[in-house]
Amino acid sequence: MKPKTIKNRVFASFFVIIIALCLCTFVLGFNVIKKDILEQAKTQVNHNLDSARSVFLGEIDSIKTLFNIVNFDEDLETLREKMGLDYLEKVKVEDLNGLKSEIVQKAAAINSCGGTRIIGFDELSDMGQDILAKANMAIMATPKSSPTTKVMLKDAMAIEYATVINPSQAGPKTIVYGGKIINRDFDLVDKIRNLVFVDSTFNDKPTGTVTIFQDDVRITTNVLDQNAKRAVGTRVSEIVYNKVVGTDSPWFDRAFVVTDWYLTAYEPIKNVNDDIIGILYVGTLEKPFNYMIFKIVVVFLAITGFAIALGALLSYFLATSIARPIEKMLAATKKISGGELGFKSDTDTSLIELNQLSESFNEMSVRLDQRDKKLKETNEKLAESNKSYVDLIGFVAHELKGLLASAIMNSYALRDGYLGMINFKQQRAIDSITRNQDYLAATVKKFLNLSRIERGEMELNKSEINLAKDVFEVSLETFSNQFTRNNIEVINNIDADLKVNADSDMMLIVANNLVSNAAKYGTKDGKIELTSKIIDDKVQIEVYNDGRPISDEAMEKLFKKFSRLDVPEKKTVKGTGLGLFITKEIIEAHGGSITVEPKEKGNSFIFQLERDM
Repeated sequence: MKPKTIKNRVFASFFVIIIALCLCTFVLGFNVIKKDILEQAKTQVNHNLDSARSVFLGEIDSIKTLFNIVNFDEDLETLREKMGLDYLEKVKVEDLNGLKSEIVQKAAAINSCGGTRIIGFDELSDMGQDILAKANMAIMATPKSSPTTKVMLKDAMAIEYATVINPSQAGPKTIVYGGKIINRDFDLVDKIRNLVFVDSTFNDKPTGTVTIFQDDVRITTNVLDQNAKRAVGTRVSEIVYNKVVGTDSPWFDRAFVVTDWYLTAYEPIKNVNDDIIGILYVGTLEKPFNYMIFKIVVVFLAITGFAIALGALLSYFLATSIARPIEKMLAATKKISGGELGFKSDTDTSLIELNQLSESFNEMSVRLDQRDKKLKETNEKLAESNKSYVDLIGFVAHELKGLLASAIMNSYALRDGYLGMINFKQQRAIDSITRNQDYLAATVKKFLNLSRIERGEMELNKSEINLAKDVFEVSLETFSNQFTRNNIEVINNIDADLKVNADSDMMLIVANNLVSNAAKYGTKDGKIELTSKIIDDKVQIEVYNDGRPISDEAMEKLFKKFSRLDVPEKKTVKGTGLGLFITKEIIEAHGGSITVEPKEKGNSFIFQLERDM
């Protein structure tokens, strides 16, 4: 490879970096904006589906309202026209066996019912030729739909309401039912579109569209076909049908709708028996968003091109300015990187800034040399001091542990009468002694755990353990007297079958620290509640107690060594300030995390562990 001058190399490097940064900025900015535009559009379509559903269901409520205010003693045909229904019938309850309407059947059981249903060809024929002609339609071949042999839709979808007339009266009951045929009910979909979308178009096409499908066939819509006519009789795409009808799930994505791509939302339409009979669709034309993205691309390209040109010019002048002294600076840098701290660079250059830089560099080199020597001395002293501190903690805690074990045993023997009867005053004194010894024993254990942590000797012996039975129930039993003494209600909602792979002894330390703190800092006559959750692949345990919520300032130092809560009403509560520090170290050693969340009337300590570690 042919050698290059420093000037050309610096210029080329800066120019490549500028181009890379500009292109990365362009790609990142474009993708972020594109994603933001499309995500906002998809979110809006989801909201539009909610609105469309509300309008659609509102049609059923409108029929219900009409049923509640009319007098069914009038002529049914006159009533039907006044109510704007396609059909209105009366039937006695004892004659329901021949009636196919599941809505009427359900109304007979619960007095009234409304919903959507499919009306068969024979029932449509009885309603008259006008209804039959409105309902029946030819099925059109549609791109991306599934193969079919059906050529004609002979049944229809209807919204219907049925009610029992005077259900409280004795004697035979009569049911009145009526509804509207949705097939070719363009007023309905136009009403939904006008309420949900702004009446806007793009290239003479409405940007917002609404469709009601019977099974996979559009029975009413404002989607236009190639001839700019309503695309009734066309079919939904196969992929959408399989998702919505096949799996009873909504669809939120782009989809091909008759002639164009739309940002769409589909959901099943069900009858009163929860059977899927159709699909409700809303969609926004994708082309306007693509056009907006194209304009953004043009603007970004112009900005990027200008930035590259400007960057190239600046890079050239910068490379020219720094090419001559750069080699000397590089040589000095190599000396320092090689360990020659204190090495000085030649400051005799033609540029004031580089002279100043070289002087600063030389000063830095000298200070680095001085600092390096001081750091070595300080580190040696700190290492020696830390070793002494850790050894002292371990030695003292270990010695106290042995002495305390004997003293505690004798104190309990004396208190419980094994060494002879004692009077009431002696009993109170010995109770105080045993409580203080228990506290001291717990403190010694904490210092022993701290010693192990500081030495890096905290080893985990993991096995499958039951968090409720093997850990928290044991801990709750340990502090039961304290709960009783303070009249604290304990609610244990930890799943009895919850198991994790962890060190049972270490997790018992965690449980004891959290439960002990809940008891110590909890409100008298309050409650302590333990709950568990499974979040993804993690187990979450929450220990809540009533009490003063922890302040933001206190939370910052809560899990640090020798840090204690400053709670005015708990000034007499004893503690080392090590429990939560040790708890945090154990949880993190298991690969988990712990936090505290102040509540309205107390605090929750929450930790998470992997289920399979």
